[in-house]
Amino acid sequence: MRAAFLGSSHSAGPCAAVTPVQLQRPEGQRDYLLALPRKPPSGKRPLVVILHGAGASAKQVLGMAFPPSPLSVWLEIAEREGVIVAAADAGKGGWSDCFAGDERVAKKDDVAFIGAIIDDAIARHGADPGRVHVIGVSRGGLMAYRVAAEIPQRLAAFSALLACMPPPGRARQPTVALPALILGCTHDPFMPYEGGKRLLTLGILEPMMGIEASARVWRELAGLADAPLVEAMTRADGRGRTRATRFLWGEAGGPQVALYRIDGGGHAEPSRLKRYPELINRLVGPQNGDFDIAEVAWDFFRDKRRGERAGSRAAS
Repeated sequence: MRAAFLGSSHSAGPCAAVTPVQLQRPEGQRDYLLALPRKPPSGKRPLVVILHGAGASAKQVLGMAFPPSPLSVWLEIAEREGVIVAAADAGKGGWSDCFAGDERVAKKDDVAFIGAIIDDAIARHGADPGRVHVIGVSRGGLMAYRVAAEIPQRLAAFSALLACMPPPGRARQPTVALPALILGCTHDPFMPYEGGKRLLTLGILEPMMGIEASARVWRELAGLADAPLVEAMTRADGRGRTRATRFLWGEAGGPQVALYRIDGGGHAEPSRLKRYPELINRLVGPQNGDFDIAEVAWDFFRDKRRGERAGSRAAS
């Protein structure tokens, strides 16, 4: 009964301590949460910037507010692997994401805000400028696409979860290849796996590319072959309502694009440890429990370094 209303949150290990940070920006004070591993660094440490979804917050995405967030597993990764984690807060009005017009961006430039977080982590906490990664979910995923398109020179890799790119002509398209991890669910009621627009989101979201088409943009930029390595993920979710498959283009040590398709999944990040309440699942669709997306993303980011590019066109 408790899980139906509150969900569940379990940990596999100790978590990094979280500290609130404020930055002064042209639009006013901006906030983010910083998680630093307790073990003293032996050198510069990788940085992961997390972007929460619509209606959420930096606190929620790090597990400090309801509902349980699968991306809060990053706190365990930070402590175990010596990673700096920064959860940016969109603040009032949400993200100026890849669908935002010039007028909105002029008032609230979130790419510049994320750039300032990166600068702050490098200057004050020894973050490695060559190992900066961004991961976003839902509208935070839309924001991750914008960051990857506009400041690719700052990133080693990025991940967009439960988010589709805007179609050509609607927003700035990327011109520089980046390693990308993209995840989509075939029964997502908000972000259509096949593209277009859901009836449910009339007046909220615009038509968009599909998940596979979004991955194709980054694959083609990197000049990677059409045929991926296909792997059915080991099934750990006993309910069997969803099935996860990974499609991987490129080799380790070079440009890579990974697509995770969750057949039967809804608008929920996969996780074994952090489970949304059943009442939320009834609204957004089933949550896959075969793996923790934060761990999968770290495995993808781990060996990526800025400058490992291939087949990209010059930035405009």
